[in-house]
Amino acid sequence: MLRKLYNYVLKLAGGPRAEPALAIVSFAESSFFPIPPDVMLAPMCYAKPENAWRFALVCTIASVLGGIAGYGIGYLAFETIGQRIFSVFGYGEERIEGFKAVYDNYGFWFTAIAGFTPIPFKLVTIVSGAMEYAFLPFVIACTVTRGARFFLVAWLFKTFGPTLAPVIERRIGLFSLLFVVLLVGAFVLVKFIH
Repeated sequence: MLRKLYNYVLKLAGGPRAEPALAIVSFAESSFFPIPPDVMLAPMCYAKPENAWRFALVCTIASVLGGIAGYGIGYLAFETIGQRIFSVFGYGEERIEGFKAVYDNYGFWFTAIAGFTPIPFKLVTIVSGAMEYAFLPFVIACTVTRGARFFLVAWLFKTFGPTLAPVIERRIGLFSLLFVVLLVGAFVLVKFIH
């Protein structure tokens, strides 16, 4: 079923209403949908490189708004809707408690790092609301991390196009991990310098 959904989302990227569909997928992925918007963003940036930055901006804004919706689900309806979404992604009570424990200690950093990695972002946004994490830092972390991710995808596909697509698709976890290591290293370096 996921493969069919993936193929459908990929097909949307080539359709006449690709940009609004990108916004909808970006919004939904941050709160409940399983397919990341990168699946649409990458081919759209390759097909129309002159619009790559606009596509990344649409993706970022919609994703942050979807993150706010996910926050609302966690804040207002974690016991009913939130837990159901977690179970759909294979996260039981134990894993939910693990998320909460990590979030309790590293809320901002967890949001920032998870927003760039293959961890389903909707789980992070829902836990943020359930833990009643401060709203403004949550929105800032979502904006920075999602923007960085989508603008990086836009740049990569605008610049390198089809030669890079199969490599990134097969190794998205590795690319995400490398970015997180670089991001954490930069923060440690800045903290060390000051």
